[in-house]
Amino acid sequence: MRAPAPPQVGSPAPDFTLPSTGSGEVRLSSYRGRSNVLLAFFPLAFTGVCSAEMAEFSQEFSRYESVNATVFGVSVDSVPTLKEFKAKNDISIDMLSDFKRDVCRAYGTLLEEQFFSKRAYFLVDQHGILRWTFTEAQLGDKRGTAELLERIEAL
Repeated sequence: MRAPAPPQVGSPAPDFTLPSTGSGEVRLSSYRGRSNVLLAFFPLAFTGVCSAEMAEFSQEFSRYESVNATVFGVSVDSVPTLKEFKAKNDISIDMLSDFKRDVCRAYGTLLEEQFFSKRAYFLVDQHGILRWTFTEAQLGDKRGTAELLERIEAL
């Protein structure tokens, strides 16, 4: 089965509602007019690169906030797993559980055979338009804070 192509830059970001490690569910469209959103899809909780990446988002939380960006980590892990991951790694950003993998499929990040997501980034502006995407060639690669902030500041 061929994975769907990710949404194109300049098009509306596919809307979704997912359970969160915060309070309740997060609906992407609820951020329209309020904040830019960086969706950071990651393969699995409790893996080395994923732990480092989510910790870096947390350490740089105020820098993302200063450019009016909300960052969400998105994975196929369950909410209880993500809550434990968040607690054990002192992560402050909310993470979203795409346990049914529908959002990963809509964004073209799901590795169907492995049943988890590629590491990928989707920057959605305050109008709900996708402004930048990047999918890592290797699961162990990740974008750095400087590059991500530069993309957000360019909006």
